[in-house]
Amino acid sequence: MTTTSICLFTADLRLHDNPVLRAALDSAERVVPLFVLDEAIEAAGFAAPNRAAFLAGCLADLDSRLRKRGGRLIVRRGDVVRETCRVAEETGAGQVHIAAGVSRYAARREERLREALAGAGRELRVHDAVLTAVPPGEVTPAGKDSFGVFTPYFRRWATADLRDPLGAPRTVRVPDGVASRPLPEAPKGTSPGLPRGGETAARERWHAWRASGLAAYEDRHDDLAGDATSRLSPYLHFGCLSATELVRQAREAGGPGADAFVRQVAWRDFHHQVLAARPDAASRDLRPRGDRWRGDGPEAAAWREGRTGYPVIDAAMRQLRHEGWMHNRARLLAASFLTKTLYVDWRIGAAHFLELLVDGDVANNQLNWQWVAGTGTDTRPNRVLNPLVQARRFDPDGAYVRRWVPELAEVGGGAVHRPWRLPEHERAALDYPAPLVDLDEALARFRAARGK
Repeated sequence: MTTTSICLFTADLRLHDNPVLRAALDSAERVVPLFVLDEAIEAAGFAAPNRAAFLAGCLADLDSRLRKRGGRLIVRRGDVVRETCRVAEETGAGQVHIAAGVSRYAARREERLREALAGAGRELRVHDAVLTAVPPGEVTPAGKDSFGVFTPYFRRWATADLRDPLGAPRTVRVPDGVASRPLPEAPKGTSPGLPRGGETAARERWHAWRASGLAAYEDRHDDLAGDATSRLSPYLHFGCLSATELVRQAREAGGPGADAFVRQVAWRDFHHQVLAARPDAASRDLRPRGDRWRGDGPEAAAWREGRTGYPVIDAAMRQLRHEGWMHNRARLLAASFLTKTLYVDWRIGAAHFLELLVDGDVANNQLNWQWVAGTGTDTRPNRVLNPLVQARRFDPDGAYVRRWVPELAEVGGGAVHRPWRLPEHERAALDYPAPLVDLDEALARFRAARGK
């Protein structure tokens, strides 16, 4: 056992079921719980205000939970490799423990860190099954490094052995005198309806939803107005919750709702294993279709502003701006409308989502966008989600639209989805635009572009 080790937190900001923290504690008498505010991520524009605000809450909560166990969070700012090596030198730490990532940036960070530590006679220990339930590469098809279709992946994923969840440590002993920057504060200019960050809020939400919402999830997860999804995605993105723990507890609960929820966790793992094998998919078509996408013009601007004239799309975009989060069904509709109805490049939409989403994750955001755009893993790449048909199915009385599009709050029932059909005097009184495009014409344009 070495005297001191470092637990380098990245996207695993929790004490419960954290193999990185447990391994660091088991390997040394004292541990430095370290988080580096990565200037490279900030320079790349990925530290969007909403996620920075949520991260501030996560770090404050993590520090509080560590202090209750006799420890504290050490915060540094700068290059992760340089700052981690500096802390190792200051404390004499012999090992650094970190969770395995899947992005090209995470892989490069791990490589640099291993080389820098080895040069000083120190060791990097990388831990799998921290950010996902099943690590990328653990289940693979014959002769390939990853699955390209979800259904066969899920069949194998469902039979994979999951590790046993770990309890939170009772005591964390931190070396004396380790310097730390102050905890970051939430920036200004964030969405007003952001959730509270941190493991405490995450576990409270999971326990409450598991008791009241999990059983009905299969029947209600597409109900836009019902708001019956778990809303756990921000906490999974920042690692405030363990995917392994969620899957195990959902399986213990059992039933169709739990099965449907576990399937959604598997989708998250699926995208992580795709990106791990195909890092270019963050910005390049996974399966090119020969598209000549339209650029970022007035129609894309209207989509971003929630002024397309299609109420369910506009409601989705306004929810995103207000909460930094969007219902999953709404994400599908908004993405389909941009990429297939407006035929605008999926990267434009993905970038806008990453500007606002608290759960903005490169693997899930980019690959979900590619799935909808038909350049990713969807086995029906030319499907188009009609916003009127979808609204009728998933917001039949218009409650979701009226919640987020106040201009239409007085329009009753399902008529709210087609305001252009209202009597002229009623339509004239609404501060709401006419439809941006004709759906039939847009569908014909998309099919022609795809050679259909």
